[in-house]
Amino acid sequence: MSRRTDRVDGELQREIAAIIAGELKNREPGLKGLISVTEVDAAPDFKTAKVYVSIYAVSDEQKKASFAILRENAGLIRHELAGVMRMRTVPALTFLEDRSMAYGSHMDEVFASLHSDKDQEK
Repeated sequence: MSRRTDRVDGELQREIAAIIAGELKNREPGLKGLISVTEVDAAPDFKTAKVYVSIYAVSDEQKKASFAILRENAGLIRHELAGVMRMRTVPALTFLEDRSMAYGSHMDEVFASLHSDKDQEK
């Protein structure tokens, strides 16, 4: 991956996070929970970009509803990006759930249980 792509990915990540926290939260009252843009992976031609988000919500239903709102508003977010990014073409956005935090938490639990089982054997 080129340095330019890395720079653009980082800038897209910051701007998308700002749009979600500002404009989108104001327009969509159903958008609940703590939403983090964990990574953006733009194609080398910048026509498309995968946006990985992590959502912490009170319930799974709330999390799914917030994720659906993000997907439905991908066009609006892209339009807002066009106003702040100085790019010839702003990429079409595809929102994907980042499960790495949940996976990491699960692995911590597994290691903790293995450690406590070992202590009990002693």
